[in-house]
Amino acid sequence: MKLHTHMVEKPWGRDDIPAHFGAPKGKRIGEIWYDDGSDIPLPLLIKWLFTSEKLSVQVHPNDAQARARGFPSGKEECWYVVSAEPGAVIGMGTKHALSSDELRAASLDGSIEDLLDWKPVQAGDYFYIAACTVHAIGAGIVLVEVQQYADLTYRLYDYGRLDKGKPRALHLDDGVAVSLPLPYTDSRSGHALTSTQLVDSPHFRLWLVSDADALLDLRSDTRRWIIPLSGECFAGDIKGNAGDCLLADAGVDVRMSDNSTMLVAME
Repeated sequence: MKLHTHMVEKPWGRDDIPAHFGAPKGKRIGEIWYDDGSDIPLPLLIKWLFTSEKLSVQVHPNDAQARARGFPSGKEECWYVVSAEPGAVIGMGTKHALSSDELRAASLDGSIEDLLDWKPVQAGDYFYIAACTVHAIGAGIVLVEVQQYADLTYRLYDYGRLDKGKPRALHLDDGVAVSLPLPYTDSRSGHALTSTQLVDSPHFRLWLVSDADALLDLRSDTRRWIIPLSGECFAGDIKGNAGDCLLADAGVDVRMSDNSTMLVAME
């Protein structure tokens, strides 16, 4: 099936979203995400992110921390960079280890922005963001995010940005409590433009697929989230293009046209 599309305005979003996404004119769209329209969330959430400014410095809890706070799960995610303007950066982890008190103080006075480890990025880069990692996405980036289906973000710092005339809320108590402010060392990151597995985590697996032969190596006995990056792909008789997200049930044939590229996620 083709999943439903949701456009989300963000203060850091963009008003120049490519036409094939069907974004409304004059709106600063920051996120486009997909669901099946049911009352029971799918286990994975797929998003496109479009940034014109830095996102807040933030952190997500792990499953145990989230459940202790009354939520069904925490949030781990992987970012695949589709495009990046010259000089674009992503902040992941801190330049050196911080104590909880140091993290709180840096979040309050804004020095956390300089303590983040900002890394230059380009199209084809991917990064796995484990729970408890302090992070921020920079400006001028288009990326696909595959994550646990959890709307659970603790904002540590937001550059004094206003939303409807008021500062956006911070979540310092919970954010500091769940953070591991350490240098980023996760090996589930790299650079890929051709078919390869990007992620094998306890929460999901993710592949980049750029040729039809690579599809033969993927399991077909489980659900698959199909995210076209270019060209056309098919889940059974349902066609998808860039801007769509298809959900292929177990046993449903997945195909792609020539010169196509897509991401494939599985539980």
